[in-house]
Amino acid sequence: MARSSQTRNGGDLGFEATLWQAADKLRGNLDASDYKHVVLGLIFLKYISDAFEEKRAALAKDRHADQEDRDEYLADNVFWVPTEARWAKLQAEAKQPTIGKTLDDAMTAIERDNPRLKGVLPKEYARPALDKRRLGELIDLIAKIGLGDAANRSKDILGRVYEYFLGQFASSEGKKGGEFYTPRSVVRLLVEMLAPHDRARIYDPCCGSGGMFIQSERFIEAHGGRRGAAAIFGQESNHTTWRLCQMNLAIRGIEGDIALGDTFHDDRHKDLRADFVLANPPFNVSDWGGDELRDAKDPRWKYGVPPAGNANFAWVQVFLQHLAPRGVAGFVLANGSLSAGGAEAAIRRRLVEHDLVDCVVTLPTQLFYSTAIPVSLWFLRRGRSVGDSGRSGETLFIDARRVGRMADRTHRELSDEDIARVVGTYWHWRERGTDYADVPGFARSTAAADIAAYDFVLSPGRYVGTTLEATDPAEMMARVVALSEDVRNSLDQADALGGSVRDVLARLDDA
Repeated sequence: MARSSQTRNGGDLGFEATLWQAADKLRGNLDASDYKHVVLGLIFLKYISDAFEEKRAALAKDRHADQEDRDEYLADNVFWVPTEARWAKLQAEAKQPTIGKTLDDAMTAIERDNPRLKGVLPKEYARPALDKRRLGELIDLIAKIGLGDAANRSKDILGRVYEYFLGQFASSEGKKGGEFYTPRSVVRLLVEMLAPHDRARIYDPCCGSGGMFIQSERFIEAHGGRRGAAAIFGQESNHTTWRLCQMNLAIRGIEGDIALGDTFHDDRHKDLRADFVLANPPFNVSDWGGDELRDAKDPRWKYGVPPAGNANFAWVQVFLQHLAPRGVAGFVLANGSLSAGGAEAAIRRRLVEHDLVDCVVTLPTQLFYSTAIPVSLWFLRRGRSVGDSGRSGETLFIDARRVGRMADRTHRELSDEDIARVVGTYWHWRERGTDYADVPGFARSTAAADIAAYDFVLSPGRYVGTTLEATDPAEMMARVVALSEDVRNSLDQADALGGSVRDVLARLDDA
């Protein structure tokens, strides 16, 4: 049965946008990267305070209960908030010049009494660069929102605010912001293509702020599974981003083994074999320490030693190393990886020859805050020839470069309908539905022999052909504009891609 899109795709969220506009006016001279932790830390504190006070009020009605017994709260999965960190006290002191130190002390106290949060919360509110008057105004602003009581938890009010703010900060920070945030519509597409279940082990070795885990839990719940039943594993090399991830999971009650460290050089989950791997690794990283990992006997380089100057196919093989015998990986890569030569081409060939490449989807430009270059989604699946898993020796190519809508002048979003179309096409193909048929210009099931004939290039544009409407002048002009953008982006990013004229020509050929 084909999986379908179940959840709303962001967009106009109402009060979240109003709250962002109000909060952003208070930023002053702080960079978005610094202000992000100021705001998100306060939002987190307001959430756990609301949940704590609701539980405290319930205990007050029970003459056998002790309102100040920490275990009463922890037993109900409510964070214990010590006296000096309670929101009413903080708001009462919001106008004091010492509010920065008061907040730092509050965060320290919460970490002290809640081991899960140790080393996670921001404690930089007392720094001189942060205007204390504006900080007090921000506290008053956040005080107006109910976040952690039962009614608002059921509506995921905090999740909506937190996710909206993460996206806005990513937009404000540009390339740097994209390191911790993958746009929600792209995450939804990845998750719905993989369709994780509540008994699964889910892994992301470059997990950013944890969006892959959160969307996986949403999908599981929407399809009748139990929240928290899946086993979550992740790793993140940036300490600041790791803290964001821990807070992002904690506010939703999601437990996970999220390690801090460089996955390439200090893999903290070496023995993990996951059912699902979801990831958006940083694109075309040249300084990943590849020179130190040239040993061909490294078990991760089963399909070839990746080039030292580009980490893309090192990530691909890390994903495969951590896949269970019937596991599936879905991840984002820059389009250059579809046709790059040298060591990358050799690895790509072996992936096809080992019957691992299940599906490749090219996406439109301008989806990501971190880059304007076009990207693709790869889906690798082990055990395709085992039992009734089917589609052995075939790969589904989907060209989705012309879907989506511009959310603003610079960024594009995939709509519910766009996601449903791609997901539905994939699952009809994968489950051999009788109504599956190739769609010229959009999707084609391709045999491995045909891929070999194209020298194992995996660009969907080479295989899906053209649409019948392509003779329409408006459609042709749209394709020319998209092509010119692709070529310009390729040239601008040639150094980062480790690219060449051949890569650019391949992109021209694909279009």
